[in-house]
Amino acid sequence: MSFVLVAHGTRKGSGVGMVGDLARRVSDRLGKPVRVAFVDVLGPTPSEVLRELAEPAVVVPAFLASGYHVRVDLPAHIAASGHPAVTVTAPLGPCPQTVRVVAARLIECGWRHGDAVVLAAAGTSDPQAQSDLRQTAALLSAVVGDRVELAYAATGEPRVPEAVDALRRAGADRVVVASYLLADGLFQDRLRDSGADAVADPLGTHPSMVRLIANRFRRVGVPLAA
Repeated sequence: MSFVLVAHGTRKGSGVGMVGDLARRVSDRLGKPVRVAFVDVLGPTPSEVLRELAEPAVVVPAFLASGYHVRVDLPAHIAASGHPAVTVTAPLGPCPQTVRVVAARLIECGWRHGDAVVLAAAGTSDPQAQSDLRQTAALLSAVVGDRVELAYAATGEPRVPEAVDALRRAGADRVVVASYLLADGLFQDRLRDSGADAVADPLGTHPSMVRLIANRFRRVGVPLAA
């Protein structure tokens, strides 16, 4: 059995390195190598990676909503690869375990009870992905005990700086941005420039993310390494 972690891709070297580091940590936990592929910006693509694999493959989409890349791009890559035996797991969100990682990153960046929170996603025009993001915001609201505003770094309204400004105008003493991004890159840079009092790191290599992805692979029959 072969294992492939598929992410979006970024031109920022630190983001590419973060995805590679995440795959290595998952590999260490599984005791099996995990390959990395990207659906956009850079390669190798999922089709390129899958063409190199002779045995059945398991693909974990490292996406935080079921948008175009998950439902259209990835199946197209799999079909183009000609690989006869590929199992694709659910993406990483919406998922209660992923929301707990978002909350942990919030605490790390200095969030305190009473702070206004913006959940910052990359953005999407896909209705299913939009629904997934609203569900994630609701889950995070339950965790932090207060309403969480959903905003976007790219596609969609409101944009993150607009959401931060609106909360300040509404009387918030502090506004904290919860990054709902997998890795560092252009979008994370936009969050840092949003004017918030604090910005959480991307989910990245948080130990709970490593466990979540390893468990996605494990559920198709791969025991965790001792």
